[in-house]
Amino acid sequence: MAQAAKNLAMDLEDAGCQARFLIRDRDAKYPALFDIVLADAGIKVVLSGVRMPRMNAHVERFIRSMRAECTDRMPIYNEQHARSVLAEYAEHYNSGRPHRALHLRAPADDPDVIAFFARHIQRHDILGGLIHEYRDTA
Repeated sequence: MAQAAKNLAMDLEDAGCQARFLIRDRDAKYPALFDIVLADAGIKVVLSGVRMPRMNAHVERFIRSMRAECTDRMPIYNEQHARSVLAEYAEHYNSGRPHRALHLRAPADDPDVIAFFARHIQRHDILGGLIHEYRDTA
């Protein structure tokens, strides 16, 4: 895990990004060196609460959806391809995908607009046809 922290710090530096925080649970697989490496890179490690299994629920739900709907269904060839696929899926998840908590509306939908049945529906493929979105063309 300490090597993973070093790799993360180097990847962020190579990309010209600066992370301020890393949220992690209290699992014993994280040695003290893990936190030290990240602190040296200027990243503050924030621990999740004790006996709070739902604290990371939103992130874990996104990861589960991403795996089930995207990465488990297609081969990933290299890091550049993975970044491209994950960016496209994140855009779809945050703007086009219906969510149960939003009463099957997409997060980008205007809450003040009542959706009516469309007369002309056209399919748009996401991730090369792995996911299909249907939109009104009229």
